[in-house]
Amino acid sequence: MTETFVSAAELMARVLGADGYPFAVIEHPISSADGPALAARAQRAAADCARLLTGADG
Repeated sequence: MTETFVSAAELMARVLGADGYPFAVIEHPISSADGPALAARAQRAAADCARLLTGADG
């Protein structure tokens, strides 16, 4: 989720019965980011997802 839409994602999770559902957040916008910027965001998001899935702190 991009940072601009975090509140929408939190609301959707709440409506679907998953209040507090964790998700990775990346910088907004993505439509104007170039390839290297998108790759860097994807790497950070992948690391965040791994932490969320494993419960690891770092």
